[in-house]
Amino acid sequence: MLKTQAQILLNYNQKIINVTEQISKTKKLIDQLSFLRIGLFLAEILLFVLLVRSENDGWCLLIQFLLMVPVLLFVLIVRKQSKLDREVEYQKQLLWVYQNESNILNGLENGYDNGQAFESELHPYTSDLDVFGRSSLFALLNRTSTKNGTDLLAARLSSKTSRDQILTRQEAVEEMVSKIEETFKFRAHLQGGDVIKIESITQQLKSLLGKQLEFTHQKFFRFYVALVPYLSIVLILGSIFIGGIFIKFLVLMAVIHTGWNVLLNQKVNKVFYSFSGGSGLLNNYSSAILWTETQQWKSPYILNLLDSKIPVSKEIKNLSKIIQNFDARLNLLVGGILNGILLWDFRCCISLDRWYQSSSQDVISALNHFGDFEELISLATTTYNQPNWVFPNVESAFTLKTKSIGHPLIANKVRVNNDFSVEANSTVDIITGSNMAGKSTFLRTLGINMILAYVGAPVCAEEMSLSVFSINTYMRIKDSLNESTSTFKAELNRLKMILDNVVQDKDTFVLIDEMLRGTNSRDKYLGSKVFIEKLIAEKTPALFATHDLQLADLKEDHPTAVRNFHFDIQITEGEMRFDYKLKHGPCTTFNASILLKEIGLSLD
Repeated sequence: MLKTQAQILLNYNQKIINVTEQISKTKKLIDQLSFLRIGLFLAEILLFVLLVRSENDGWCLLIQFLLMVPVLLFVLIVRKQSKLDREVEYQKQLLWVYQNESNILNGLENGYDNGQAFESELHPYTSDLDVFGRSSLFALLNRTSTKNGTDLLAARLSSKTSRDQILTRQEAVEEMVSKIEETFKFRAHLQGGDVIKIESITQQLKSLLGKQLEFTHQKFFRFYVALVPYLSIVLILGSIFIGGIFIKFLVLMAVIHTGWNVLLNQKVNKVFYSFSGGSGLLNNYSSAILWTETQQWKSPYILNLLDSKIPVSKEIKNLSKIIQNFDARLNLLVGGILNGILLWDFRCCISLDRWYQSSSQDVISALNHFGDFEELISLATTTYNQPNWVFPNVESAFTLKTKSIGHPLIANKVRVNNDFSVEANSTVDIITGSNMAGKSTFLRTLGINMILAYVGAPVCAEEMSLSVFSINTYMRIKDSLNESTSTFKAELNRLKMILDNVVQDKDTFVLIDEMLRGTNSRDKYLGSKVFIEKLIAEKTPALFATHDLQLADLKEDHPTAVRNFHFDIQITEGEMRFDYKLKHGPCTTFNASILLKEIGLSLD
């Protein structure tokens, strides 16, 4: 049974309460462990005092043994606290995910990227249809934390695809919706991560690391680094129990190792600084990948994303451990001792090289596929949040038919839906009407729902069937002072782009809102007429919104290729009322005279 949106919102709010309580409990436990650590420290001091004052050999031996107990317990508690700290951080990210979903359903701004960086007035439709930027389709859909995911979602929304791919993606989105509860946890593992750092690690694995680690391939280098721990144990034990020559050799070895480290320091640094501090980030990514690996996926689209032959989550954890070990060099004292005795940096480089040779390609592929999962989850989350939306039927033959279609960016309580369908043969549909009656909004409603359909998402409608079109729009034309471009010149550039696309792609669908605003009324009419006739000649379907009633008369010359629709107003006691409903035929009621009268100008 489908939940209503109110039930979904209630569910998010309950999750927010539950996670908040869990965070509070975990923090309380951490505080309790902190007090226990203080107690253990005091107990250690007390035992040490008792040891100093004790004169009984038996008691001394017992106290020496007991001195180890607080130390061991202290170490265990520190490890437990570290684990709980990581758990609290994860819970905070999960809380953010739930709060963000609640905010979106309450009409607040999405906390993820709104896609402003992808805005382009040169694109055939994204600027006119509010695909990117604030209060955009991207801002409604986006749940991606990685750069790859953000780029992929933007590419899907701004490019044409095939019917087969749309259908396979619909299936994948529906399967992802069935696992929606787990997707929140997946997102929490990625939320708040250092996007630049993970990109750096990915690029390092792709193109740089192999060459940087070539210095570790020498046979003597590997043999000696493997031998050093055993040699160090012998020299340390010899120094403790025998002294003399063993101490001298131990010191000599440490000096030689330190010099060797200095000699190769530049090469080691190139490897280290690309990964340093990435251990925790990779652990989070490993947990996210583990979820994708353990699901019983059925969708072919998703199964194709899991192309690794090894458990990638395990290999990422192994990389994380190597980086964590490598980070020991950040402590000058600890790093100096480890390098002097064990050649620690060299051992880490060799471990990294072994990992690189066996696992890097699969990990690179998995890191790249994070974006695919995030993009699908973005669509699935929107599907879950909008239970009244439907997946459209994508047809192979020329089709566009909708029932009760509405604009997805308009709130449910104020949204007005309309029915619309094209003829079996392409037509140019001229939509006339008053200012503010709904012409522009309807064009955007149709266009933005077509985009949703083509990315494999549900649409804001009761029913929708359509074939695959290349969308071209002409709505918000701006001049450009930087490029010395007037509004009229900008309009001509847009018209040329559309005409070129119409000729190249016979499946183009055109949406035009008030053409040629930057010229006189006569040229505007003649230019619009010629353009419409060009679309008719090319058999290109189009919706043409205009205030120019003369264009509605084109139906007399092209009775089968032109249709007239309109949005009108109702005037009651001098007040304008809009119903925003699409009606057949040209408009007969306009509101300009009323609006002019309101500012003190009357038309006879």
